[in-house]
Amino acid sequence: MNDFVFHIPTKMVFGKDCLSKLNTEMKPFGSKILIVYGGGSVIRTGLLAKIKDLLKDDFEVFEHGGIEPNPKIASIRSGAAKCKESCIDIVLAVGGGSVIDASKAIAAGACVDFDPWEFYGGPRRMIEKALPLFTVVTMASTGSEMTCGAVISNDETCEKLGRGGFPVFPKASFLDPELTYSVPAFQTACGAADILSHVMESYFKKDLDFCLLDRMMEGVMKTVVANAKIALAEPENYEARGNLLWAASWAINGLFGGGSRQVWSCHPIEHELSARYNMTHGLGLAVITPKWMRYCMEADPETRSRFREFGRNVFGSADEEEAVEDLEKFLYGDLGLVTTLKGAGIENIDAEDMAASICSKGSINGYLVLDNKAVQKILKACI
Repeated sequence: MNDFVFHIPTKMVFGKDCLSKLNTEMKPFGSKILIVYGGGSVIRTGLLAKIKDLLKDDFEVFEHGGIEPNPKIASIRSGAAKCKESCIDIVLAVGGGSVIDASKAIAAGACVDFDPWEFYGGPRRMIEKALPLFTVVTMASTGSEMTCGAVISNDETCEKLGRGGFPVFPKASFLDPELTYSVPAFQTACGAADILSHVMESYFKKDLDFCLLDRMMEGVMKTVVANAKIALAEPENYEARGNLLWAASWAINGLFGGGSRQVWSCHPIEHELSARYNMTHGLGLAVITPKWMRYCMEADPETRSRFREFGRNVFGSADEEEAVEDLEKFLYGDLGLVTTLKGAGIENIDAEDMAASICSKGSINGYLVLDNKAVQKILKACI
């Protein structure tokens, strides 16, 4: 076992009545709030109006809407500028992972006199301070409500980069499964694929001596597989939505890393796809992951035992080949996601150029080391 420190300072407020605690949690931090949200679903469902009504007696409320999927640096720049202009005290993210990621970057950008992109690209400055951040989660997916990381896209440089810093941990996150009832089936499916991938990126590791975490990860993966099916068939099933929401938070909050020093394998490849083609993140991961698994088993037969263990304990698979097939049945059958990039409307990708970009700073030092040729091979299998 490797040494590690596990510290999550975020208070998680879960349940049907959780929004009633918003004011109590935020009042100690100031009186001016910037609500950050996305493309308008929070308006259509009445959630934004409900939150504004809850806050009206204690806070002066400002808004910053229009955050994109795969949030863009332009939206972060304008949000940070609003915070400075209006002397905002608190940032409140209302939405899914893209909104929360953008809110983290806005909260940090509001406290510096340089371009927020410098946290991500270029000099990659440290995040040393940020406005207090709170989140109201409307989709089970990225788990950003319980992490200090954020992934931001820059159309000018065609980059999608992640960065974290302790100051952008949310002070508190509010999780009401009922708020996820209106999530469309496609987004529910992509969210489930994203949660599953987050766990798998930690599960397939070089160090196999932390069996407690293995069993916990298998439990979370089984929970996602079972409850995603129910949520798609019964969108207002509270238990299914709640299980997915809580699984998303724990899939990526650092617990399952257990001191592992290896980087993730599939996410760097997908980030390049969504940077270039604005692909839905969970969908990209669903296309890539089974191809990555097959590459690993072919490139290094010693990995087969781990894939066999995964299949047996998550799906009840007979062997490693069936494990990949069972994962594909879940992703492409039960969730209804496409199997290839062409199926997602992406054709004629330049695998060589993409691999060169992905490996521009060196090979991906993941479960198996993926060099330029390996990434090319995985990308070509996805076409």
